[in-house]
Amino acid sequence: MESIQKPIHSLISGIAGVTVHGSENVVVNKIIIDSRRVLPGSLFVALRGTQTDGHQYVETASDLGAAAILCEKLPAQLRAGITYIQAQDSASAMGFIAASFYDQPSKKVTLVGVTGTNGKTSVATFLFQLFRALGYRCGLLSTVQNQIEDEVIPSTHTTPDAVALNELLALMHEKGCSHVFMEVSSHAVSQHRITGLHFAGGIFTNITHDHLDFHKTFDNYITAKKGFFDQLPKTAFALVNIDDRRGSVMVQNTKARIETYSLQTLATYNGKILSDTLTGMHMEINNQEVWFRVIGRFNGYNLLSVYGAAIALGESPEEVLTALSNLNSPPGRFEQIHSVDNIVGIVDYAHTPDALENVLQTIAHLRHGNEQVITIVGCGGNRDAAKRPKMAEIACNLSTRVILTSDNPRYEEPQDILDQMMKGVPPLKFKNTIVVPDRHEAIFKAVAEANPEDIILIAGKGHETYQEIRGVKHNFDDRQVLREAFSSFHSHKE
Repeated sequence: MESIQKPIHSLISGIAGVTVHGSENVVVNKIIIDSRRVLPGSLFVALRGTQTDGHQYVETASDLGAAAILCEKLPAQLRAGITYIQAQDSASAMGFIAASFYDQPSKKVTLVGVTGTNGKTSVATFLFQLFRALGYRCGLLSTVQNQIEDEVIPSTHTTPDAVALNELLALMHEKGCSHVFMEVSSHAVSQHRITGLHFAGGIFTNITHDHLDFHKTFDNYITAKKGFFDQLPKTAFALVNIDDRRGSVMVQNTKARIETYSLQTLATYNGKILSDTLTGMHMEINNQEVWFRVIGRFNGYNLLSVYGAAIALGESPEEVLTALSNLNSPPGRFEQIHSVDNIVGIVDYAHTPDALENVLQTIAHLRHGNEQVITIVGCGGNRDAAKRPKMAEIACNLSTRVILTSDNPRYEEPQDILDQMMKGVPPLKFKNTIVVPDRHEAIFKAVAEANPEDIILIAGKGHETYQEIRGVKHNFDDRQVLREAFSSFHSHKE
């Protein structure tokens, strides 16, 4: 992208509650939130984060040549030649400023956001695949990866910060993308990462227990999700799953056009699962029968929301259903890996109680005999601890055998997390539950114990190719380890 230079007055135009101390004609060439990256001519944004307060680094940014400072609290001494922009909320103001700096890229593409506890990645990825199949150039912003057509840009958060997000959108537009599909996390709404963006539509998948480490209460979590729909313009569509009892709550205050989807009741877009097997799913969508490659009731909802969004964007129902029938699941979302002697391995990102229950119930429906279901599951460290015993309880109640293991322990002791999970194991399930802290060893143990036709579920990490321990990301891919285990044990399974 070409270098950008914008005067302050053009960036703050229309932002309420902003005061400027110094010249509004000062030109800035970058927006920076990390003071160590400030270069002469930068606009430094002092953000109040969960770990640090950017206001502590205003002087550092000034020393490094910042042309302007965006802050909530002015420093005791204002330096000559630096313009200070004071806002009630730096993060919110930064959203609008970033959008202006990159010439409102979200208005130049058709931007659709997907929010909810489970299904965000699948729905955003299905939309990306679908619209490419329909002949559009597309961008994707997801947990798995950011993508411009076939070019992959690794992602570090579900939703990047407002500056990175607008830069990506500008790049996507520059490379000819007409449509962009993105996951919108509750954190992104609360932290104003999507403030200033113009959405053509929003999709709500479902809401269950998650991220209470950040939001503190379930009500706060719901409010954050709802905040996305509150921001949608009247030109947008708001598509919600009304089988989730909070679906209607999400759109109570939206100005957008409300549309609904359901597998259970009358909605704008109705679906019915006719059959579901390990090879595919047969569904009826708005009275049209279609066979899909993806499986599971949860994917029934995902496909229905994608269909609804495409129709809301003006696409032909017949073309949409034809293209959808050829789509595959995103990496690490109910991804199947089979051994030579037909043990079925399933790697899934399920890291919430509801997601784990959905996956295990799907597996239960797919069983056709006395196959064992061996579930390997852990819980991430420095995250919502309340779900740990629930995850273990669900795994035990819906599996033949359970191996509790380490996920991403981060800065917690893996054994402490596993001890909390063990509290959820029902007494009658103790004999079928073991603890193997080493995840590699846990996967190998499951394969060693499995017989042909058995199903091994490895839950929690899905697409991730690392294990985070004490701030270090070590190479670890559940899919790769599973394949290694299948190769190792194949000789004595013949």
